[in-house]
Amino acid sequence: MPSFIDTTKASIARVYDTALGGKDNYPADREVVERLRQVAPEIEQFTVDHRAFLVRVTRFLAGQAGIDQFLDCGSGLPTAENTHQAAQRLRPEARVVYIDNDPSVVAHGRALLEENDRTFFVPADLLEPRQVLDDPLVTRTLDFTRPLALLQLGTLHHYDESGGRSCADIMREYIDALPSGSYVALSHFLDPQDQDSALARRMEDVFLHSPLGSGTFRTREQILAMMPGLELVEPGLELCVNWWPDGPRLAPLLPAQRCLVGVVGRKP
Repeated sequence: MPSFIDTTKASIARVYDTALGGKDNYPADREVVERLRQVAPEIEQFTVDHRAFLVRVTRFLAGQAGIDQFLDCGSGLPTAENTHQAAQRLRPEARVVYIDNDPSVVAHGRALLEENDRTFFVPADLLEPRQVLDDPLVTRTLDFTRPLALLQLGTLHHYDESGGRSCADIMREYIDALPSGSYVALSHFLDPQDQDSALARRMEDVFLHSPLGSGTFRTREQILAMMPGLELVEPGLELCVNWWPDGPRLAPLLPAQRCLVGVVGRKP
C-alpha cells in the first residue's frame, strides 16, 4: 500500500480537491488550478459539474436501474457527496468498493469507510483491470453473477496510452468481466473539434506541463471507443452538465463546460 506522500508533486485527487474548494491539498496542487484558471477562469465550475454528474449518474443507477453494487475506480478524496452516500440514500443496502492508489487518497481512505459496513476501499491501480477485479476484497464484496455498476469518472484522461495499452483496451477488459445487465459510467475531457478546440488544447497544455503532468482531451470517437459492446443510455455521450440535468438551463454554458463529457452504457 502506498504510504509516502510527495507534496512537491501535484496529485490528481488533490488538484480536484483544490478546485472543489477542499483543504486536503498543497502548493503544487494549487499551482495547477491557478494555471488552469488563467486559460479557463471557470475551472471551478468545470469541476463542480463533474461532481454533479457523478451524483446524478449514481442516483439513476441506484434508482431506475436498480443497481445495488458499485465499483468506483479513482475514488478521489472524500468530499460532500460521495458515491456510497448518493447510492445508499436511494438503496440503503447498496455496497460500494472504491479503487485508488493515490497515496493521499489511501491515507484518507478510512474516512470513506466510517459511514457504514457496506463501503470498502482497495488501494489498487485502476489501469490494471485484473489487479482490481481479482482483489480479494472486490471478489468478496461484489457478486459478479449479478449486475453491478463500474464507474470510471475523470480517470482515463490522465492516462496517456504510452504504456502500450489503449484506454479502449483497458475498458474492454473491465467490461468483459461484468455480468449481463451491468452498467458502465465514464466521463472524460473532450476536444469538441469545433470553436472550443483551442480552449481544450490550452487546458491540455496546462495539465501536461504543470506539476500534475497529465490530462488529455480526446475526441468523441476516441471516448466512445472506451465503451465497447455497450448499449448507451439516452442521451448517449453528452456534456456532463447536460446529462439529465436537475432542471432547465437558466444561463448559457461557459466554454470549459463544453469540454467535459459523460456517458452511461448497459451491457446486454
